[in-house]
Amino acid sequence: MKNVLPLSLTALCLALFAKGAVALATDVEKPIEIEADFAELDDQAGRTTYTGNVVVVQGTMRMTGDKLIANFDEDQQLVDVYLSGKPAYFKQTPDGDKPEIEGEGLQIEYNQKKSLLYLIEKASLKQGERLFEGYRINYDTKSSIITGRGNNATGAASKNGPASRERVKVIIPPKRKTSE
Repeated sequence: MKNVLPLSLTALCLALFAKGAVALATDVEKPIEIEADFAELDDQAGRTTYTGNVVVVQGTMRMTGDKLIANFDEDQQLVDVYLSGKPAYFKQTPDGDKPEIEGEGLQIEYNQKKSLLYLIEKASLKQGERLFEGYRINYDTKSSIITGRGNNATGAASKNGPASRERVKVIIPPKRKTSE
């Protein structure tokens, strides 16, 4: 089943990338296609829900997960999006010669009005050799600020042993020398 969401979801797709790594300019001109095993549109609640092997594609942008919920205001403008999976995943090619941007987490949330993207639980954000991992990654798409945090491991021990503490991990590759 293929569906095309309202154009306002394009903001979600563009919001996944920093100013220095903007999505391909032509992506915004492409239709948004969503495939899932089940879809439900609730006009009164302003909510669209897709479940089962959800795949969202717009140009070079691709998102996958188990469940996607998109909330709209009374003017049919996107308010927020929730994508969950094991993991939920996104990937897009930026303009220029920059490497693809990839992110994942058990949950991906996007708040359009605040221009904030959240990757939650087993989260990672990667571009080329640059990597940011943690329990939660907050990405301010307007100001290109990434923050991350680990979990405090305050949960009870599991059958596999004590609760593990997850810390933030950042990998910044060395700058490559350019030949003159």
